[in-house]
Amino acid sequence: MNIRETVQSPQIDPQKIDRLAELAIRVGLRLEPGQDLLVTAPVAALPLVRRIAVHAYEAGAGLVTPFLSDEEIALARYRHARNESFDRAPAWLYEGMGKAFDGNTARLAIVGEDPMLLADQDPEKVGRAGKANAIAYGPARDRITAFSINWNIVAYPTPGWARRVFPDLPEDEALARLADAIFSASRADGPDPLADWQRHNGELRARSAWLNERRFHSLHYTGPGTDLTIGLADGHEWMGGESRARNGITCNPNIPTEEVFTTPHAHRVEGFVRSTKPLSHQGSLIDGIEVRFEGGRIVSAKASRGEAVLHKLLDTDEGARRLGEVALVPHSSPISQSRLLFYNTLFDENAACHIALGQCYSKCFVDGETLTDDEIIARGGNRSFIHVDWMIGSNELDIDGVHADGRREAVFRKGEWT
Repeated sequence: MNIRETVQSPQIDPQKIDRLAELAIRVGLRLEPGQDLLVTAPVAALPLVRRIAVHAYEAGAGLVTPFLSDEEIALARYRHARNESFDRAPAWLYEGMGKAFDGNTARLAIVGEDPMLLADQDPEKVGRAGKANAIAYGPARDRITAFSINWNIVAYPTPGWARRVFPDLPEDEALARLADAIFSASRADGPDPLADWQRHNGELRARSAWLNERRFHSLHYTGPGTDLTIGLADGHEWMGGESRARNGITCNPNIPTEEVFTTPHAHRVEGFVRSTKPLSHQGSLIDGIEVRFEGGRIVSAKASRGEAVLHKLLDTDEGARRLGEVALVPHSSPISQSRLLFYNTLFDENAACHIALGQCYSKCFVDGETLTDDEIIARGGNRSFIHVDWMIGSNELDIDGVHADGRREAVFRKGEWT
């Protein structure tokens, strides 16, 4: 049996795979003629990788280079590797990616791995491996968070992921249901996906403009288990949907996306907050997160599930206990209304307001392209080896924008824009 026979599935509409591939190239990346493309994906996503290569070359790509991962190989490490293996990561690979990005290579990531692949593995080893990889990934991550190049993330339905989302369905039916959900959320199932994305980007642009006009000093969140004030970085800028990278290309980093987001002030976060959806992180599930901030730093944290993994995550470095992103998503977003828990941050973060631990996006500042790393830190930006989003929004969440003089203005009520 060849690899083509092992990865294709009749449950996944090939026309929709092609539409998603076209969206990734023409909307997600807006790949330019002559530009190289680096693709990472699980081996099960090969049908999408192949169509992406076709659309990339039709758009004039110079060279498409794929890197494929495999779940069984990942599990083999935890079952058979020596203990010291879990403190290693392929720094050479990420250094090469960094050099590629410096040469204007575009970045496309396809996600689809089983979100609970490592749930039964030793959390201490999972944490060590995650930390080692986060540190080694720096050369590539820094170019992405600085928005040096056009990049994009899309998803592909895989059997392992489908089993998690639809555990009570036969595998074939679960895979078909997940595929439909992904194509719908990604706006790849309509008669004119490109026009749909043009309209959607316009709506997100209008939300961002409204917030940028207000220039709030902080946001105050209240809801069950939550009373949190998040200061916003000095000179912050709200963004959503498409955005211009430093290489001059306007791209949509995430497909799907329903958020508008900006940079919080790493030292001006106070209060407590409770998660509203589970966080799937590096193959483990963290649920029921409750944390308290003082002076911008998490000083206490617990979780009803995956607490050991959470603490390992928070101990990655000093910046891991501070915020690098704040994002607003209405409870009425299409992904929320699907009532599905995807166990994948690309989707679940677009069902609810969320915050991110760790590295900030330097792009989310007025004139961010001209700021040095030290200037970003001075304005309140955070630096870390990680960037992990987790969801805090619901239909019970209220958010007030607070001006520098203390005036308050309603932004969200019961999970919706006011």
